[in-house]
Amino acid sequence: MQTITLNLGRANPKQAAFYAAEARFVAYGGARGGGKSHAVRVQAIRGALMHPGIRILIVRRTYPELETSLIEPMLPMLPREICSYNGTARRVDFINGSRIRFGHLSGPAGEGEYQGQEYDWIFLDEATAFTEREFRLLGACLRGVTPIPRRFYITCNPGGVGHEWVKRLFVDRDYLPGENGADYQFIPATVDDNFALKQAAPEYISMLDALPEDLRRAHRYGDWEALSGRAFPEFRADRHVTEPVSPPAGAQLWRAVDYGLDCFACLWIALSPGGEATVYRELWEKDLVASAAARAMLAAEGEGEKICGTIAPADLKSRQKDSGRSVSGIFAECGAPFLFAPAGRVRGWMMVHELLRGGRLRITKNCTQLIRSLSLLMSDPTRPGDCLTQPHEITHAADALRYFAVFRAPEGEDVSTEFDSFRHEGDGRGLLYYGM
Repeated sequence: MQTITLNLGRANPKQAAFYAAEARFVAYGGARGGGKSHAVRVQAIRGALMHPGIRILIVRRTYPELETSLIEPMLPMLPREICSYNGTARRVDFINGSRIRFGHLSGPAGEGEYQGQEYDWIFLDEATAFTEREFRLLGACLRGVTPIPRRFYITCNPGGVGHEWVKRLFVDRDYLPGENGADYQFIPATVDDNFALKQAAPEYISMLDALPEDLRRAHRYGDWEALSGRAFPEFRADRHVTEPVSPPAGAQLWRAVDYGLDCFACLWIALSPGGEATVYRELWEKDLVASAAARAMLAAEGEGEKICGTIAPADLKSRQKDSGRSVSGIFAECGAPFLFAPAGRVRGWMMVHELLRGGRLRITKNCTQLIRSLSLLMSDPTRPGDCLTQPHEITHAADALRYFAVFRAPEGEDVSTEFDSFRHEGDGRGLLYYGM
């Protein structure tokens, strides 16, 4: 009988804990240099050998990242006698029936590729490059009828678009209804745990030590508070989220919308005489043409609601090349003319910060998309004061709030109780706002 020897290297204590973990969702890392990618490669091979017939998926954001960090280093570890690599299908097939597939998920366009697929183990390498939606989408593929224990492994560093959901689930252990804390396990590791790297490349530690303070805390020591990147760190559910309520008597009722063919978001906001704003309803739907969006918005309102106006971005005045009509004109024809918010993303976000910090904004629990948006939006590192526009699906509700916030204080003035200064434009394109 032929004896085949695999050299998978010597695991450090943190890697050994990762291999032995039995939670459904296991996160490893938290700092650079902790041996994350090596741990993924080894654990995937171990799973393929321990569980004949297992189906394993390894995912990175892009295929080039997948190839350089996982596929190319893994193949030399695998004897040809026990498996073969199919470069076209991007998978390793083992003689015991096990299979490791390599996949990438570059954005919403690639989500359909994974619908309906089944895997026993899934690895999401550099998970903070992914949104929570993408994490959950892949998690839905973790199913089957075999007795193999289902595992979802992730590796992670602080920062990136997925920082908040990884931190919430694995570091803060702050769970929502329906989430079981026993399903989640975090194994923190830093370069100090990676003895092989410390011996082979001591200059790597020197490089990490030379980083700016916030980056050093995050990448050298795995400090999840150092590099949050949240656009609205002041937003807190216990302070800003409330039970659903009816608009209070005497409040002005406003709509604020963000429209695109990919998604239509509308917020209903009650503004008290004292300037406190309560977002009491939202509409968030995909793939609506302008007329359908206007009808859906009007149909969502209660009988007798007296709306003062609908606030929108000025670019919705632009006429479409194909039809010669504007979105604002279509909404006006449906009975919902627009008031246009002043331009300026940074100033608009500043007004949102003011509402949050001043305690003058409440959002009812039924406005789930706005809550999600404010929780997940990240600051733009290249443009101080602005937010990233990706992932695009989480921006719409917050953009609608931004239009309301900047509209209520044009030219730097607080006009929270002075919204009556507008008049109709005679061309039927809607309402334009003129500040006091």
